[in-house]
Amino acid sequence: MNRRELMLTFGALGLSGLAPTAFAQTDLKSAARDAWIFGLPLIEMATTRARQMKQGLPPNFFAGGRALSDHTARVVTTPNNDTLYLSAWLDLTNGPVTLTVPETGDRYWSVAIMDMFTNNNAVLGSRTIGGAGGTFTLCGPGQPSTGPNPVRVATPHAWALARVLVDGPEEVPQVQQLLRGFKVSGKAGKPPGAYAERGADPVAYFASVRDLMASDPATALDLRLLRRTAGLLGEGQIAPADMAAVAAGVAEAKSLIKVGFGGQESIKGWRYPRANLGDYGQDYVYRAAVALAGLGALPTAEAMYMRPDGEKDGVFHGDGLYRFSLPADVPLDGFWSLSMYEATPDGQFFFTDNPLKRYAIGDRSKGLKRRKDGGVDVWIGRTDPGGERTANWLPAPKAGPWMVTWRAYLPRPALINGEWRLSPITRA
Repeated sequence: MNRRELMLTFGALGLSGLAPTAFAQTDLKSAARDAWIFGLPLIEMATTRARQMKQGLPPNFFAGGRALSDHTARVVTTPNNDTLYLSAWLDLTNGPVTLTVPETGDRYWSVAIMDMFTNNNAVLGSRTIGGAGGTFTLCGPGQPSTGPNPVRVATPHAWALARVLVDGPEEVPQVQQLLRGFKVSGKAGKPPGAYAERGADPVAYFASVRDLMASDPATALDLRLLRRTAGLLGEGQIAPADMAAVAAGVAEAKSLIKVGFGGQESIKGWRYPRANLGDYGQDYVYRAAVALAGLGALPTAEAMYMRPDGEKDGVFHGDGLYRFSLPADVPLDGFWSLSMYEATPDGQFFFTDNPLKRYAIGDRSKGLKRRKDGGVDVWIGRTDPGGERTANWLPAPKAGPWMVTWRAYLPRPALINGEWRLSPITRA
């Protein structure tokens, strides 16, 4: 759908052609808040795509897998240090694209196919199809499939993000060889344009959201919001007299998605993902919050991501030593890890440099010390706790706020439905 077709669609719905004076008759501040939140996943996806393509990644091509993510990885927020990543930005405008997966055996792997609104349209992997590999046909909206194993994608552009488990740095060469068998092929259309980023002024931001929706339209489920925000996401122009109200709405939107990570439930000091993680429906606030702080998150059946409440605004600030304890038996069929991140002022998270070059601790960590009962105590802090505790030390940044994320891959029902809960992180 091009820009003209999008505007015709808006016109048919009564969304286009709103005069500037129409803003005075609506709650412009709340409309600006909701429009900014609605558009953020599109903006974050476009920004990430632009950064990776600037590094030489063409559309319909897998790239990455050079090394486990470390403190230098600054393209995608909240990466893991457990898997090698492959990334492909899909262009289905000229027809379906073919995805080839090699035989992976018992090794954990997944390829998440996300539309431009960050919904996981499909997750192919160990859980869903096993380790035999295969060929899959990724089809855009309305496209017939003439290839094997069709997978329907909700927008003409999409993101394929592959994860393959690495059990320590010594396995990286072996897994890199396996990654060469992951392939995407298909003819791409014209290169994507330049779009505003999240920090842009409201006029540029909303113009980019409109342009992105021209390439990757919203669905009928979004019509109610689109009608309410038509003056910003349709053809309406922001009058100078209305800029203050729009700016106030945008500021409220930014605060809303940062506080409480989109309203995730907090239990015993941890924030648990909602059941709709990775397939958000009309939960626009949660979708935007995840796009900001955890872009590319998998659905809970594949992985669960838990964040502690922290000490203020969802992060920690202390200089002392903290303890995180786990029992011997954790209800999952995959693996777990606890990752350390430094928090940026705009609400994103990246690995932090440290003397051990240790960015996560998990059940596969070499030299991990266990208690007599088989459980694990992880020691978290800016300085080495010394002695036997060093083996289980997760270094925090030398200064500034920090956050940890606990990941559980292939969680069992007891973890998904809340029968089993994490213990809080405490000061040692």
